[in-house]
Amino acid sequence: MNLTISGHHLEVTPALRSYVTTKLDRITRHFDQVVDVKVLLTVEKQKEKEKRQRAECNIHVKGNDLFAESSHSDLYAAVDELVDKMDRQVVRHKDRLQDHHHEAAKRELHV
Repeated sequence: MNLTISGHHLEVTPALRSYVTTKLDRITRHFDQVVDVKVLLTVEKQKEKEKRQRAECNIHVKGNDLFAESSHSDLYAAVDELVDKMDRQVVRHKDRLQDHHHEAAKRELHV
């Protein structure tokens, strides 16, 4: 799995990088066919302080691309919310890949 964590208007510290990495482990635990993960952490230059911290994630899995974003006043809370959204999308994608159709039971002919 390729993991890219980048920051826009902020420096990605080792603590922040390890926090994002440990949170994303939950996604790979649910679904092991993750090919590429790109995380973008941004601090918006807005006047109001609410929801300035933004986290975006692109995940490329076999057969699909998943995207989610989250905004919060705290960057760690934004990452938590982002991982929750991505986890739901990955589980839904995994369910779609599994074949839920069962063969009809064959009837026995009594002669």
